[in-house]
Amino acid sequence: MRSKSYTDKPSLGLILGAAGTMLFLHVPIWIIFLYSFTTDEATYSFPLPGLTTKWFGVALQRSDLWDALFLSARVAAVATVAALILGTLAAAAVYRSDFFGRDAVSFLLVLPIALPGIVTGIALRSAIGTLNIPFSYWTIVIGHATFCVVVVYNNVLARFRRMSGSQIEASMDLGANSFQTFRYVVLPNIATALVAGGMLAFALSFDEVIVTTFTAGQQSTLPIWIFSQLVRPRDRPVTNVVATIVVLITFLPIFFAQRISAQSSDTDGETK
Repeated sequence: MRSKSYTDKPSLGLILGAAGTMLFLHVPIWIIFLYSFTTDEATYSFPLPGLTTKWFGVALQRSDLWDALFLSARVAAVATVAALILGTLAAAAVYRSDFFGRDAVSFLLVLPIALPGIVTGIALRSAIGTLNIPFSYWTIVIGHATFCVVVVYNNVLARFRRMSGSQIEASMDLGANSFQTFRYVVLPNIATALVAGGMLAFALSFDEVIVTTFTAGQQSTLPIWIFSQLVRPRDRPVTNVVATIVVLITFLPIFFAQRISAQSSDTDGETK
């Protein structure tokens, strides 16, 4: 009996299921995109009374929007750098060291991303208040780093586990020190995991809203700015424009991270 291969055509049920899932996930996003071009200032009427691009010009002239955009970008960039350093160090420690409670430590490292955002936010706000730390740009970065570290940690640890330990041992036997081994052996093997993890961390940080609410104080990142505009009916088209921009900004790193991970998996499969 001939076994089915992955090249066989999918059944009609699978095609319909995949199409239904795509519609369920992406129709709301396309609705936001569509209403970015409406001529209606205050309501979500359908069909659209007309199409216009003037709301993009209105949005680009808002100085408070640009301030929120730059703050979100700076927070995401610094949180991503912190996550790359801390996540890589944590992954290396868990992978290379065989100590009592290693599984428990690994579980605790990934726990922050599994907790509800409001729980993490309340915990961080309590810690900030207890230590009498004023709310600032850095409190937002600390809050975002708590879950960005997890993304990098998971990506790098998975790559470490697929890397042959004999490569590191051979490097040491040939006289390379720890830095040389990391630079010439470890780093090339985990580079794609770092890039993918960093892109995902940036995207998560850029559009985070719940933890930011508890750590930003009076500051306004772009998602917080969007949330604050929802109570202003005549700003709805501008809000839709900004939401579209956020979707595009977060789409790019996630897309490239997925591509990098897929190419890396294909390369690993070919070398085995």
